[in-house]
Amino acid sequence: MKKKLVAFLCILGMVSSMTACGGNSSSAAATEAPAGNEATEAPAGTETPEAAAYDSSDIQGSIEAALAATDGKIAIITNTLSQNEEEYRSAEAMVEKYGDRIIHDTMPDNFMTEQEQFISVVSKVCSDTDVKAVIINQACPGSDASIDKVLETRDADDLLVIFCTPQENADDIVQRADIVLSIDEINKGGAMAEQAYNMGCKTFVHYSFPRHMAQAPLSGCRDQIKAKCEELGMTFVDATAPDPTSDAGVSGAQMFILEDVPKMVDQYGKETAFFATNCSMQVPLIEAVAEAGAYYPMPCCPSPYHGFPSALGIESPEDLVNGLQTTIDAIGSKLSEKGLDGHFSTWSVPASIANTVASTEYAFLWMAGMVEDCEPDVMSELLGEYCNTEVDIVNYEDPETGNSFDNYLVYQQGFLTFGELAGPAE
Repeated sequence: MKKKLVAFLCILGMVSSMTACGGNSSSAAATEAPAGNEATEAPAGTETPEAAAYDSSDIQGSIEAALAATDGKIAIITNTLSQNEEEYRSAEAMVEKYGDRIIHDTMPDNFMTEQEQFISVVSKVCSDTDVKAVIINQACPGSDASIDKVLETRDADDLLVIFCTPQENADDIVQRADIVLSIDEINKGGAMAEQAYNMGCKTFVHYSFPRHMAQAPLSGCRDQIKAKCEELGMTFVDATAPDPTSDAGVSGAQMFILEDVPKMVDQYGKETAFFATNCSMQVPLIEAVAEAGAYYPMPCCPSPYHGFPSALGIESPEDLVNGLQTTIDAIGSKLSEKGLDGHFSTWSVPASIANTVASTEYAFLWMAGMVEDCEPDVMSELLGEYCNTEVDIVNYEDPETGNSFDNYLVYQQGFLTFGELAGPAE
């Protein structure tokens, strides 16, 4: 879908922040971090051969053919290193791999109050007509206005626009971006509950607070957990925790988690799974669950880097992209030492990294004419190839309006379980 209604549209509304900070089961032995792809040098010369058709059986061969068939560039706009290291490092990795075919720039730290600067950054990189695709990861408020500005001087058909983890109104972003890519926040709830069931859990405790539950994706995720628990015969506990932005603060919310988890385990038993919607709660939640010998199916932002290293005393690598397997192995070793095999799981690859990699590869294929503006099956294959696990992509459906969008793709990865699953409780 190309953006025909974009030019000079007014922005209808902006949301204030990320909804949550921000599959099939398999053991750690079966699911590994993505294999490193060999670097491919940009072709020399001005004449390029015509690309062959995209071949899903040889994805890397198709990408190499696309690189040889076009000399276009890709601009990747990410958060700064301090705001989101995974996004920033993923773009760095693309620069290292593809050289000057990639332009990496960052949005301002205070993107909510410095949107003019954000617009200026995107406009500047896209003023280079050799840039044929722009990836904004994550698509913070101001992304819509940035593309509106760019398309005052660029032909929409000459620029592929990809938004990752968008924060603005769905009806608006789908008119600016050719592809919108994000986690399936709602349906991951059912997947988490099923994962907990396969871990042997009888109870699922969901920690959140009214501010988060006012956000449709997060409340929708909670509802999916509850529905799947009822289907599987598990007890669902809807627990209210202090809001870290309230008077209790982050420290108060973290202390609540540390004190409440043991109480829940005393009441419901060790076969209890725990989930919290807030990022600052993940480290104390992992610590408390590990101490109690309970279960933790997924962080709020599914990633081996989210909560695990700090909670388990593991040093994260400087190179987050290529150091992922080392981190996974260290987490698995720590948990095994504690006798917690099969008690913890997550996704094998952070979505923030996978989004950048798959979007970059898709953009090269698009520039070579090997794919159309938005082909969900191809994006799913690229994500699955990189993540080395099954990836299930569906069209996003607005939980409030019921509207579905052909170019707004949400997905789930298969689970990475640290140790073997125990199987459903008897």
